[in-house]
Amino acid sequence: MNDSWRRGGPRSTRLLAAGAAVLTVAVALCVRAGATGASGTSGAVGKYAGDALYTVLLHALVVLAVPRVRPLVAAAVALGASWAVEFSQLSPVPGELSARSTLARLVLGSTFNAPDLFWYAVGAVFGYFVHAMLNAFSSRRTVAVVRES
Repeated sequence: MNDSWRRGGPRSTRLLAAGAAVLTVAVALCVRAGATGASGTSGAVGKYAGDALYTVLLHALVVLAVPRVRPLVAAAVALGASWAVEFSQLSPVPGELSARSTLARLVLGSTFNAPDLFWYAVGAVFGYFVHAMLNAFSSRRTVAVVRES
């Protein structure tokens, strides 16, 4: 999602990143609605997909904030933030805030769960590959436009 693939530059990148963020939230809500059980396979699928999508959302937000960011840097920042939030759950603060606020519960969670760290990495890898593929597509598209001119 770097500037090379759009004629509009950072504004277009930000629009694409905002669209990706909205799409990610929509997918997360659909996954959550589809994961009916709090326990068992369905609940686990929904929970861990949500973890991965959390990091994908953070990746989109990083690109929204810094349109020229490289895919690896955006993925690393998203993963680092996801892990920081998860490790913060080792303290009582996120749990207390989550008990008072639905938004805090969605953003901070409440209890540490080591497998979440893996699923955040899965989300970071997915975000990286989508971002890198868009960059590759944009490079080819830019070359094609230049050759046509």
